[in-house]
Amino acid sequence: MNDHIAPRPPVLSPVRWVARGAVMALALAGAAWVARALWHVRLAAAGMPDAGPLYRDGDRQRLPTPLEDGYHVVSSVGDVATLICALTFLLWLQRLRDNARTLSGRPPRYAGIWVYAGWIIPVANLWIPRGVVADIHHAGAPEARLPRAVNWWWALWLVAMLSGTGLMYADTTDEVIARAYDKVELLLAADAAVIGAAVAAVFVVRALTATQQRYAP
Repeated sequence: MNDHIAPRPPVLSPVRWVARGAVMALALAGAAWVARALWHVRLAAAGMPDAGPLYRDGDRQRLPTPLEDGYHVVSSVGDVATLICALTFLLWLQRLRDNARTLSGRPPRYAGIWVYAGWIIPVANLWIPRGVVADIHHAGAPEARLPRAVNWWWALWLVAMLSGTGLMYADTTDEVIARAYDKVELLLAADAAVIGAAVAAVFVVRALTATQQRYAP
C-alpha cells in the first residue's frame, strides 16, 4: 500500500454567486449615491427659495418645492439601496470568512460577531472590518501582499463615515437640503467618497473571491 496519500483539498462553500450579488448591490448603491450627488448639484444651482428654508427655529414655514420633494424620493431610494448593499456585502464577507477558517485550519483573529458588530461599535469600527478582510486574504494567499484596493476602499469608507455629511450623518433629509443650498461642497466631497468606496469595494470583492476560487473543486 502507498503510505504517501496526498491530503484532500479543503471543501469550501461556494462564493461565486454571493460575490456576484455583492458586486451588483455595490453597483446599485453607487448609482443611488450618484443620483443623490446630482440632486445636491441641482439644489445648489436652484438656490434657496425666496420664501427661505423649509424650517426655521424648528417650525415649518413653507411647502417644499418639487425639487425638494424629488430629493426626498432620491434619498429614500438611496437609503434602501445602501441597506441592500450592506446586507449583501455582509453575506459575502461571512461566507468568505468561514472559508478562510477552513483554509487556515485555525480560528480567525476576530470572532464571528465582529463581522457585524465591527461596523457599528465606535472606535472599533475604525479598523476591525478592514482587519477581517485582511485575514480573509491572508488565509487564501498567505504569501501575497494585500490588494491595494483594500486600502483604497477602507480609506474612502473612513472619509465617508467620518465626514459628518456622508454615510453617518444624523441630519434629517430637510437639513441635508439646507446644507445643499449653503455648503454643497462638503456634501459633494462626502458623495464622492461613498461612490469611490463602492467602486473600490467591487475590486475587493473580485480579488478576494478569485483567491478562494482557486481552491474550488
